[in-house]
Amino acid sequence: MDFKLPELGEGVYEAELVAWLVEPGQTVKRGESLMEVLTDKATMEVPSPFAGTITGVQAQPGQRLKVGQVVLSFQPTGESAPDAFNQPAKVPTIATVQPALGNRKNGPARTTVVSTATVKAAPSVRYLARKLGIDLHNVGGSGPEGRILIEDLTSQMQPAGGAKPQAEKQDYGRPGTRIKLQGLRRKIAERMVQSMQTIPHYAYVEECDVTDLVKLRESLKETHALAGVKLTYLAFTVNAVAGALKDIPLVNASLDEGAGEIVLHDHYHVGIAVATPGGLVVPVVHDADKKDLGQIARDIERLSAEARAGKAKLDDLRGGTFTITSIGNIGGLFSTPVINPPEVGILELGRIVKRPVFDAAGSVKPADMVYLSFSFDHRVLDGAVGAAFSNAIVRRLQNPGLLLLPEKV
Repeated sequence: MDFKLPELGEGVYEAELVAWLVEPGQTVKRGESLMEVLTDKATMEVPSPFAGTITGVQAQPGQRLKVGQVVLSFQPTGESAPDAFNQPAKVPTIATVQPALGNRKNGPARTTVVSTATVKAAPSVRYLARKLGIDLHNVGGSGPEGRILIEDLTSQMQPAGGAKPQAEKQDYGRPGTRIKLQGLRRKIAERMVQSMQTIPHYAYVEECDVTDLVKLRESLKETHALAGVKLTYLAFTVNAVAGALKDIPLVNASLDEGAGEIVLHDHYHVGIAVATPGGLVVPVVHDADKKDLGQIARDIERLSAEARAGKAKLDDLRGGTFTITSIGNIGGLFSTPVINPPEVGILELGRIVKRPVFDAAGSVKPADMVYLSFSFDHRVLDGAVGAAFSNAIVRRLQNPGLLLLPEKV
């Protein structure tokens, strides 16, 4: 029998196969994960609606699949297995199934046995295992029903002599090799090309004295930490941006080219760019205008952690009306970010640096300064509108006590 790619969410019509979680010859139960797919930057596992034996796979990792497309075949439990599984001489070898499994090891046709053991693990665990070269079949799972957790991989990472494992080194590529443009990297490439080809960008840069903000964060950081909340500068910025979007509604918009209309949104969903091992992902803090600083900080921490672990939910990646990105934790003063369509603006936070500035009396004093770098869609926003929006953000960041007050105040 054939198994077709099921509906993966509202408005989702295709997905990219990331990895198979089953092999031909393997017996699966209902609800067991069959495959890992990527759609709209969200990675998810597709569960099995049947119980039976996998007889073949019809797709390879990196291949784009349409909803309704046949992706594998199976023999339901209780029915006679096909000849391929009744005749030992015809049992698929590792070599014959590897193109679909993404493994390049070859073995003798009759001496290598395809494992039928079921591996239960989340996409993030599978991804980390692939990066570390760990065979999950050799890892004991400590989770429910033997599910492998990230901490179960630590024993595989422990160096000899009991030394602590080193942090995973960032992979910047190897000279003389080729990297297939697929998965999240291909999604990012498509959206960036779309943005640069269809949106006439213009840049606007402003500097902001955040001395009081730095002091306020330091005074609140410990209190929030006791409540389990990591208070970052990004949380303050999301709060400030939500308020500024209400002041300048034209920035909280999108362009409906088909209708020839500029759509001004009445909700304030702020996207936050998160660097992950696979590339940049933009989860969204929904209704940021209705949340206090602590709630925003919690959202940022959860969304960032899920994105880096490859567990971002599709709903968390949709609906953004404005995006914030940051290079401050790496370095650099400012750059010109690329707009995240269909939005009409994006803000990039630079690195906070302490330097001497002149105060109103003409005296030199130390101050914590940061550059705010914007890109705007010039079809929708002119320079004066961008400046007004920037001023609205600066006003809030330079007077951070305003961010702690109820909106009506």
